[in-house]
This record gives sequence, structure tokens and C-alpha cells, in this order.
Amino acid sequence: MDHRLTLIAQACLDAAAQNSMTFPQIVGTLMQAGFESYMVDYRRSTATYYLPDGESLVLSTCHGRSPIAAALDGAALLAAIADAQQKVPGYTYAGFCAKVMAAGCAGYIVSFTGRRVVYFGRTGETHTEHFPR
Repeated sequence: MDHRLTLIAQACLDAAAQNSMTFPQIVGTLMQAGFESYMVDYRRSTATYYLPDGESLVLSTCHGRSPIAAALDGAALLAAIADAQQKVPGYTYAGFCAKVMAAGCAGYIVSFTGRRVVYFGRTGETHTEHFPR
């Protein structure tokens, strides 16, 4: 992968961890760079960034090894998503990750072209969150 794209993906990952960019800002930056989607895997502590030609880049994340509940708790997942969308006082990306993992989220896929995020549990349960128009 082009070194410039690696730097952009890493900068977005770091900005999420440092709460210095919002999700819409990260999505915009990655789209402008030419990425098509990305996936966060909490079980492997990785984020994978995909280009339209199939090329990908895997980066390590700092999500730690928090336990992931056995089943996806839709209500708890929706509450964590709502906190992020509403930018509630005290919101952090690390806190969001801890909440969704406790709610059984094993990871999520962000599709820029599909304008959605698909959260998935350990046994394949999913929740789809569409980007606002």
C-alpha cells in the first residue's frame, strides 16, 4: 500500500483513540484518500482499511483485551451508539469500545459506499446503523 495512505489511515486511527477527530471527520478523511471501507476487529485488536481494488492495510489498535459478551445486546449497543452520535459529555472512543464490547460487539464494518456501519456479535448477530443524510 502507498505509504501516504498508510499514514492517513494511522492518523485517523490515532485521532479516534485521542478523541481529536469525530467519526464523520474520520470517514471524510478516509473517503477523500480513496478508501472504500474499514473494519475494526475487537478480538484481534486490529483495524483493516480497504481500497476499491481489493488492497488492504491492517493496523494494530489499542482496544485491549476487554471481554466480549457472548450475545449481542441490542439495547446496550444502541445506547452506546446514541452516546457517540449525541457527543454526550465525557464521551470517548475508548469508552465506546468498552461499552459495545460489553454489549457483545466483536467488531464493526464501516462501508463508505453503502453509507452504513454493520456491528456484529460473536455468533453472527448484526445491527446496521445507516449514516445520516
